[in-house]
Amino acid sequence: MAKKIVGFIKLTIAGAKANPSPPIGPALGQRGVNIMEFCKAFNAKTQKDAGTLFPTIITVYSDRSFTFVTKTPPASYLLKDKLKLKSGSKKPGLESAGQVGQKVVQEIAELKKPDLTAATDEARMRTIEGSARSMGLKLDYK
Repeated sequence: MAKKIVGFIKLTIAGAKANPSPPIGPALGQRGVNIMEFCKAFNAKTQKDAGTLFPTIITVYSDRSFTFVTKTPPASYLLKDKLKLKSGSKKPGLESAGQVGQKVVQEIAELKKPDLTAATDEARMRTIEGSARSMGLKLDYK
């Protein structure tokens, strides 16, 4: 018989840097999950991408066991990382934080392919373009 799911916990955690301090410890502790067991498993899985932010969904079962799935990093994180930006524009649409090329948008769209609901490559690129515009980045190919 399948285990009964008690709940889901959604966190964004830096790769290979999970530790029992907030927000991880309190979120897992209130569900009765072994915090150190999760931290060791997460750090082992994300060792090669240390420091990269990963949205993580933790499924907690009635016997206090858990499973977790890591998603691809957020588009805004990937854009800032590729373009070496500290942050996006404070006033998107009015002030520009930089420019992004089609090649970078294609790379990010391909990287995020498993997590985007867009059906085509063009639709995935438009999704990433929207994230870029909301950060105050100019598209230099349109």
